Amino acid sequence: MTVLVQISDPHFGTEQPPVLRALADWVRAQAPDVLLLTGDITQRATAAQFAAARAFVDGLGVAQCLAIPGNHDIPLFALWARLFSPYGRYAAAFGADLAPVVERPDCVVLGLNTTRWWRHENGEVSQRQIEDITRRLGRASPAQLRIVAVHQPVAVTRPEDEKNLLRGHAALVRQASEAGADLVLGGHIHLPYALRLPTARAAWAVQAGTAVSSRVRAGAPNSVNLIRGPVIGAGGARSCTLERWDHDARTGRFEPAQVRTLELSPMPTGPSAASSNPHAG
Repeated sequence: MTVLVQISDPHFGTEQPPVLRALADWVRAQAPDVLLLTGDITQRATAAQFAAARAFVDGLGVAQCLAIPGNHDIPLFALWARLFSPYGRYAAAFGADLAPVVERPDCVVLGLNTTRWWRHENGEVSQRQIEDITRRLGRASPAQLRIVAVHQPVAVTRPEDEKNLLRGHAALVRQASEAGADLVLGGHIHLPYALRLPTARAAWAVQAGTAVSSRVRAGAPNSVNLIRGPVIGAGGARSCTLERWDHDARTGRFEPAQVRTLELSPMPTGPSAASSNPHAG
């Protein structure tokens, strides 16, 4: 069973050193297989902020890391860089691949760049990106937990957050789910939750809070997500476990805040399932 940690919106440049130390201790204690960074890694996309973020990630000792940029990871005030090399500093720290993939025997994570240099906050996904995601999902094994990672949310819980919805989210959710996506992970609004998406297959939007930044939202302390899965039960039943861990200022540690079992669509059975599994045979 793969163990994944989702860290979102750390906004290096606004990080709180005690929270940062607590997060490092917690990640090492969990010993995850995969670390997911779902955007806004920095506050102002400076070289120093990216270097600090890279050093922090390297110090965690996680074997596999997948990162995608957020809107804050494109220079805002350095106009030349924003126009002519918007991802230059990001790429120097986390690589030039803006559609990264992490694949394990029981899990595949597909990263998707939803930022646009001409937008300050709003995210966008194109039909071409959606088609690429669906092709990659189509190559996944039925037994794999299939995760799509974006920055802006594809579903929200509060009317005031509707303006932050990813542009093109409805098409992404529909087509990715039809292609087999189980989870769509995001950040951006610094509010953790999980919502069952309105799709025929069981699929979930999983949002993370801000991991270490002082830019916390009212009622939502610094938090991170831990995902364990998949669990395959009788008759091909599938699920995964979502744990939210919040930073507790009283103890100075990340403490368990919520544990949920997310029921997923059952694994296909019969000859068609075997033929669609690239690991079969």
